[in-house]
Amino acid sequence: MYLDTLKQTGDFLTLTRNNEFSLAAEQFTLSNGTLVEVKDTGVIQFTPASYGDKDIVLSSAVHGNETAPIEICDAFIQDVILERIELAHRVLFIFGNPKSINIAERFVDENLNRLFNGAHENRTDNPEQIRAAKLESYVRDFFTSVPEGRYRCHYDLHTAIRGSKNEKFAVYPFLHGKPWKKSQLQFMLACGVNTILMMRSAATTFSYFSSFQFGADAFTVELGQVKPFGQNDMSRFRAVKQTLKALISQESVKYDEFNAGDFELFQVHRTINRTCEAFSFPFPDSAVNFTGFAKGELLATDGDTDYFAEVEGEAIIFPNAKVALGQRALLTVVPLEVDENFV
Repeated sequence: MYLDTLKQTGDFLTLTRNNEFSLAAEQFTLSNGTLVEVKDTGVIQFTPASYGDKDIVLSSAVHGNETAPIEICDAFIQDVILERIELAHRVLFIFGNPKSINIAERFVDENLNRLFNGAHENRTDNPEQIRAAKLESYVRDFFTSVPEGRYRCHYDLHTAIRGSKNEKFAVYPFLHGKPWKKSQLQFMLACGVNTILMMRSAATTFSYFSSFQFGADAFTVELGQVKPFGQNDMSRFRAVKQTLKALISQESVKYDEFNAGDFELFQVHRTINRTCEAFSFPFPDSAVNFTGFAKGELLATDGDTDYFAEVEGEAIIFPNAKVALGQRALLTVVPLEVDENFV
């Protein structure tokens, strides 16, 4: 029985880390009327006695060594349970991969953020495949257990392996021809994120799952570079903490008027997958995300295949030469201007 300790401390993260693979579902009600439902290890849902029209998912620890987002969500959960924050909307918090938190690694057997939107189906080879299916079911239940027509959003919070020319950036999932929303760019700007990468194809990420399956406004939000617990400068996350707090505790959040000049927007130019054991980059590990290359410069070598920059200024995102065979080792991007595809 863990409820007494959870009620007293609000420490859902420690409870999650002590129960890496499963946790019996329990629920209780706060004195302010908020229903607290522990769905599983790392999955906790809050339903205020009287709630607004938003259904909000905040996830972290899809990669276990990305600690700053974990610390941000941990603090929110404690504040809600200890009634230091009163919610205005339904909120589902998720710590994605508890075992990988405990071993301080990106993942255990397989990258969890490559297993959503059907990629895990009929696969039970490792705990991450099983976890992806469970997380999808909790998000599905959360969004569909209330009437249709409510506002849905999912912000999947990360930090990147490498540094970035723009410390914080967000990935806007492919919308299948639907326009990008200026209001969502304004929300990201309020979070201190002015660099947005627009995806051009379907994906197996957690944010794409919520966007595609449930029409949620969803982003993968990169908040800086990976650091161990206790080494994050939390002052660098002040804007995102303030904006997320406003999102969950206020009826609505106000933003400044949209100004295209506030943003650096990019679109994916191409994806380079690792297909051979002999895969390498010509640039050092210190090369940061959004580093640009001159047309004709070497970007990657995959066995006997060399990849060269096709356009001037083609920039790199998420380079990782150690991914499993067949997985994405590099995205390249080019600048994008605000046009009629933004509403």
